[in-house]
Amino acid sequence: MRALAAVLAAALAVGAALPRPGLLPHGPARGDARLRPGDDESSPGVPLRPAPRLYGRAARRLYVGTNGVISTQDFPRETQYVDDDFPTDFPVIAPFLADLDTSGDRGNIYYRQDNSPDVLDQTVGYIQAGFPHTTGSFLPTNAFIATWEDVGAYQELSQDTEPSRKLNTFQAVIAYNDEDTYAIFLYPEGGLQFLGTRPKESYNVQLELPARVGFSWGDGDDPKRDGLFHSLASSEPALRNLERESNTGVPGVWVFHVGSVAPLEHVEPGAVPVRHASSSADYTRTLYSRADHYSRADHKSMELPAQHSSDTLHPDHGPRAPTLQGIVPKGLPASLGQEQSRRLHPNVDGSAQQSYSANPSSYSSGHHGVGVEEDVHFNPDVFTYSAASRETCAQHHERCSPHAFCTDYATGVCCHCRATYYGNGRQCLPEGAVHRLNGKVSGSLTVGQASVRFQDVDLHAYIVGSDGRTYTAISGVPQPAARALLPLLPIGGLFAWLFALEEPSSENGFSITGAEFTQNLEVTFYPGEETVHITQTAEGLGADNYLSLKTHIQGQVPFLQENTTVHIAPYKELYHYSSSAAVTSSAQREYVLVSGTANQTLSYRLRQNITFAGCPHTRLLARQRLSVARAFTLYDSQEHVLRYALAAHIGSAGDNAENSPVNPCHDSTHTCEATARCQPGTGMEYTCGCAAGYHSDGRGCRDVDECAEGLSQCGPFTVCLNGPGSYRCECHSGYRLAEDGQGCVLLAPASNPCEDGSHPCAPGDRARCLIRAGGQPACECLPGYTGDGISCSDVDECAENPCHPAAVCYNTQGSFSCRCHPGYEGDGFQCSHGSTQRLTPCQHEQLYPREVPPGPSPVSNGHVPQCDEEGRYRPLQCHSSTGHCWCVDAAGQEIAGTRTAPGSTPPRCGTPGSTERPPTMCERWRQSLLEHYGGSPRSDQYVPQCDVEGNFTPLQCHGDSGYCWCVDESGREIQGTRSEPGSTPPCLPSVAPPSVRPSPRPDVSPPATGTFLLYAQGQQIGYLPLNGTHLQKEAAKTLLSLHGSIVVGIDYDCREKTIYWTDVAGRTISRASLEPGAEPETIINSGLISPEGLAVDHLRRAMFWTDSGLDKIERARLDGSERRVLFDTDLVNPRAIAVDPVRGNLYWTDWNREAPKIETSTVNGANRRVLVNKDIGLPNGLTFDPFSKLLCWADAGTKHLECTFPDGTGRRVIQNNLNYPFSIISYANHFYHTDWRRDGVIAVDKETGSFTDEYLPEQRSHLYGITAVYPYCPGARK
Repeated sequence: MRALAAVLAAALAVGAALPRPGLLPHGPARGDARLRPGDDESSPGVPLRPAPRLYGRAARRLYVGTNGVISTQDFPRETQYVDDDFPTDFPVIAPFLADLDTSGDRGNIYYRQDNSPDVLDQTVGYIQAGFPHTTGSFLPTNAFIATWEDVGAYQELSQDTEPSRKLNTFQAVIAYNDEDTYAIFLYPEGGLQFLGTRPKESYNVQLELPARVGFSWGDGDDPKRDGLFHSLASSEPALRNLERESNTGVPGVWVFHVGSVAPLEHVEPGAVPVRHASSSADYTRTLYSRADHYSRADHKSMELPAQHSSDTLHPDHGPRAPTLQGIVPKGLPASLGQEQSRRLHPNVDGSAQQSYSANPSSYSSGHHGVGVEEDVHFNPDVFTYSAASRETCAQHHERCSPHAFCTDYATGVCCHCRATYYGNGRQCLPEGAVHRLNGKVSGSLTVGQASVRFQDVDLHAYIVGSDGRTYTAISGVPQPAARALLPLLPIGGLFAWLFALEEPSSENGFSITGAEFTQNLEVTFYPGEETVHITQTAEGLGADNYLSLKTHIQGQVPFLQENTTVHIAPYKELYHYSSSAAVTSSAQREYVLVSGTANQTLSYRLRQNITFAGCPHTRLLARQRLSVARAFTLYDSQEHVLRYALAAHIGSAGDNAENSPVNPCHDSTHTCEATARCQPGTGMEYTCGCAAGYHSDGRGCRDVDECAEGLSQCGPFTVCLNGPGSYRCECHSGYRLAEDGQGCVLLAPASNPCEDGSHPCAPGDRARCLIRAGGQPACECLPGYTGDGISCSDVDECAENPCHPAAVCYNTQGSFSCRCHPGYEGDGFQCSHGSTQRLTPCQHEQLYPREVPPGPSPVSNGHVPQCDEEGRYRPLQCHSSTGHCWCVDAAGQEIAGTRTAPGSTPPRCGTPGSTERPPTMCERWRQSLLEHYGGSPRSDQYVPQCDVEGNFTPLQCHGDSGYCWCVDESGREIQGTRSEPGSTPPCLPSVAPPSVRPSPRPDVSPPATGTFLLYAQGQQIGYLPLNGTHLQKEAAKTLLSLHGSIVVGIDYDCREKTIYWTDVAGRTISRASLEPGAEPETIINSGLISPEGLAVDHLRRAMFWTDSGLDKIERARLDGSERRVLFDTDLVNPRAIAVDPVRGNLYWTDWNREAPKIETSTVNGANRRVLVNKDIGLPNGLTFDPFSKLLCWADAGTKHLECTFPDGTGRRVIQNNLNYPFSIISYANHFYHTDWRRDGVIAVDKETGSFTDEYLPEQRSHLYGITAVYPYCPGARK
């Protein structure tokens, strides 16, 4: 203990980090075993006697792995876990999970089991430092120690690269006895010199995935969804603070309670943080189920402020044991995100007893912590209860919010929000955050004498919880009802009470009712005594914690003239809490009508009660006073929106709250008859008189029939209907109520700009006008023209050579025509020679040789074939200028392996028979790759193997690498058949011997119509259709298999229905049509090192790409011609690129770690400038939305998805907790991005930022680029 005390003193003295002596002694001198050097090694199982408790079960042996992990079972291949996020599918203790490598004398990994006194003394010192109140009697009997000393990150070395000198040192200790097990992570000063490692599958793509630190149970039917885990750090800022922060008070030392003979379903972190001025983080994520990961917005790794002392005094019992987030009521100090299911309760005598939740396994998943609330004065000898006769947290914890804990009471259970959250426990919201509320409003109102109905108009409220401000907007209420509702501030006043700023010892409405309640409100206006009833029903929290509300308004309200404004002075309102399920209030309120220079003060009386399902064990204040400091009401006639704004706080009612007198007119204690009107006077005085619509008959008040007596103000085209004390005017069919609420005017037909010619579109022979929602016109060019619909120019189709080679193309306005040459017949798209004789393919190629593209070309380009007397290809073909010779088949295709060099003996070629079959898809693909590889592929390049019939052989192997797999009849890999070198999978023939030869199958599996996503996944391009914006995961399939490729960037040409992609393995750019029968075509195969991002401009017929190996941005036409460099300066790591074809702008990212940025220029390279260079880290993905005109990016460093206008203004965060995004695309109201942690496609709602869906391909590997394929061209259709 003295040695430990010295270490602790040294650490606390510097207040910065753990010195190297703080590690437990290790190495050969202490008898440690050494893990053999390598990249993915694991130790034999080390037997533990006795077996400690770990994650709720006995751990009989432990395994140590190279990659910074310890497990109770042997490790799978590192590709199955090293790059993935928690949870893993096997039990893990991870002090630094990353792709580590000790090859080449790059460090050592030691491990042993130890029970020596000095080691046990040091471990118990650390444990008691982290758990000072609960481990006073804990004495470990054994310790398992694993030390990673000066280990390096995995690195692909070449002749030009030096091994990195950044090395890491850290240690994990598991100390235990017969009852409890603790884990200790130690990070000495300077021990973490790198924070992440580069995935092996990244090839030339520069990426670094941060390490993961924490624990994973590894159980559950679906480990990736149901496994429980506790994450301490998984981002660079969190990892950087492992040396400086702590949960023990000692920098660099982290202690966790990970096992017990008693129920312990959650990891318990130490509760003593480091306290120094720069402390800003205890990076901890709560243990939760992966099933919740994409349905909640609370799965964040959070930075916390420095914590207060855990020795908070309890009023009656002195120092209280430290409590963690999972079981701390609001207001007590705690560490956010930490949970435990065990809690200490002080007895009356001051000692501590432990209480354990019954059957904790039944409520172990999710955020739910469970506490037991006990009366500290009870006699334990006589206190009993029957668990079967009452509700318990074990049975009903699911009622609680994920941010709440459940408490057992003697007669039932209640939910209570955790610290930093507020609510009734069933629903909890983060304190001080901004909230939103969505709802619908329906009503049936009599406004003056007019009847107005409306159904399900929109209500939106915006709440600033930090200062009690609420803003309410109701849109679509028809006139004159909208203006008449201006004085009804209580509609928005409900939200002021719900989210009022809380004074000490007070609670706002949401803290009492949560998000499920019903408010009934009655408002009586004076002097007319019009009465309106309002019911508002809250229906819970929806996506992103949006509260959902339905409002119904029914009754009569006074008519307000146009141009009248309403002013309401600050007021106070008293709320009575009669039980745990009801709140009531009543008040008199004045309001001022201002019209020009005239002011009129009126009033109304309101009564309301709010019912809810509260906790019967909650003690509420009898009364609270709501103080509204500012009240504002407005009707926007242009937008047809009714607005209320209030700023309120709630506090104690005080002693004299109920002493103020209430006028009898307001509390119904007056003596006026039912048909008479009570008119309040000064103080308690009042008078009785007949209300409007009644007159005195000597004994009382009698209704006046305004319709029969001609007293109504109903105008033309109306029907007068009498009612008690009033009347109403209804319009004839085909008419609507006028602005004065009395007359009716003819319903004017909605104007149609497309019909009346007021639209801005180009002339009708070039464009068409379409009516969009709201009656606004939209313009689009007709086929054959291009532009924005307002300006349309002719497309010169002849420039794209659509006609037959033996035809001439004639361009016309909006169209074109093809005409065969003299001597040929046909429609111009297909031409044949004369009426009696047709050219053979060989003769046609002689007359019209293939065009040689500029730049380096295969040696066969420019060749004019030799034909025999019958017009067939001669079996031997020789190039007239190069001297190369080769054999061909009946279709004129070169036979692989027959090419000879100039000057050598030509090959012996047989005579092709007249019945020789055409080449199959396998043979065509093989020939294409052989030509691409120059006729002699390297041993590491893939070439498909075909049988004598031209079919794919069932077994395909990748060169001499030893990797083999089975394929189907189309050459596509059969999932699950790929084998390691040294073993060959048993493959069955996929094609039965046919009686009639099959026709060649296309290389592209044609997709269905509609919008779909295409994503790059290594050696294939995947197809994921959309139903609206929902992922149709069951219809996903492989669109294109490209063995030997690593596809990174991908984009789509909507005009030609063609996909383009970059290949960092082949260093090429290729394309393939989505039409049936299409095959891949390489269009750029030189001058590339690491082509990554790719963007297609369908209007200019151009493509743009980034090369992070050459640090260049280039452009070319879609056939690869006219290639030129746009930028080759001030680029370090260019990656994503996007184009706005309509405006002619280009955007790209550079994730240079020293100065990341997003830049823009024109598509020609002019006007280059930086758009964003602040608060970004690793901007991997970039997309331009042609509809919203927003530029958006996904950042793997900041974890943010952000958007901005193309000029860099209006920047906003859509989602702030991404995992590790790579590429992103925008479609409709969603973003879709590929994620390297999830190895899938993730959907994010644009408006709410919430994760709405994900697709995880069955074959797990990293996904790269993603693009959306529309059934039309966005921005300029054709």
